[in-house]
Amino acid sequence: MKLPSHGRYAPSAIPTRPDYRWPNGARLAVVVCNNIEHFAYRAGLGSDSAQPGAPQSFRNYAWRDYGNRVGLWNMLEMLDELEIPSAHNVNSAALDYMPEIAPALLARGDEFIGHGRSNAERQDILWEEDERRLIVETRDAITRHAGTPPRGWLGPYLAQSHATLDLLREEGFRYMMDLPADDQPFWMATRAGPILSVPYSIELNDSPAMVFRQHSGREFAEMIIDQFDEMLAQSKRRPLVCSIVLHTFVVGQPFRLRPLREALRHILRHRDDIWLTRPGTLADHVAGMPRGLVPGSEMLPEPG
Repeated sequence: MKLPSHGRYAPSAIPTRPDYRWPNGARLAVVVCNNIEHFAYRAGLGSDSAQPGAPQSFRNYAWRDYGNRVGLWNMLEMLDELEIPSAHNVNSAALDYMPEIAPALLARGDEFIGHGRSNAERQDILWEEDERRLIVETRDAITRHAGTPPRGWLGPYLAQSHATLDLLREEGFRYMMDLPADDQPFWMATRAGPILSVPYSIELNDSPAMVFRQHSGREFAEMIIDQFDEMLAQSKRRPLVCSIVLHTFVVGQPFRLRPLREALRHILRHRDDIWLTRPGTLADHVAGMPRGLVPGSEMLPEPG
């Protein structure tokens, strides 16, 4: 029986891959990814603090808006206090809506990652021409606010059409984080050349954990610690990427921020043993590695 396949990447069992190290000899890379989102008022898509699939209302619009008005600023203060670099998956509409956001991220030297126009819509239901327009409008709006175009992409709701990877590569994106398929980066085929998949967790992610599965902030902090400790031990055998995924309107709430801070402090006690980085920096490093080390790298052009 031949099952349908995407044809973007080949199967690859992690114990069979070549070994390598991250910068400074580290075996575990840690990335903190924050999501900055803006939604339509009483329309489109959007999560709810009380129940999955609730209709859009003034209440849940305001709950999500807390992230831009308060939660993000709580989080940035914590990241500054702990001296943690971060990347932000940004709806371009959020930068237009709240003009204070982009300067604050630029002041930290943080990375802007394309995250669609708004999380009130998804791209996988669009015709190819309309999906390209969404990607281009997102890229250009972020460029206007950040001064440089984003090189990475995370689709709203991590949703992809059959053409998403092709469109991203054709419009200048060099990596994406939509595929939770691995704990190492890997290259994927597009009609315009390879694009890199950077690990991005939907398990160690505050939105599905606390909004949909109704875990507490303390339980989520314990998940972070358990994930980090186990991956640090596993990294003795192979290089890994531990991604921690946050949303301003979820962990930006003060009672959730306190256990999150404790979990991040636990990670920082191992700062000399890890590579604390951003996805774009990690993607740049992988792009400069010799062919044959990273799955799919045989698709890359020969150097020189």
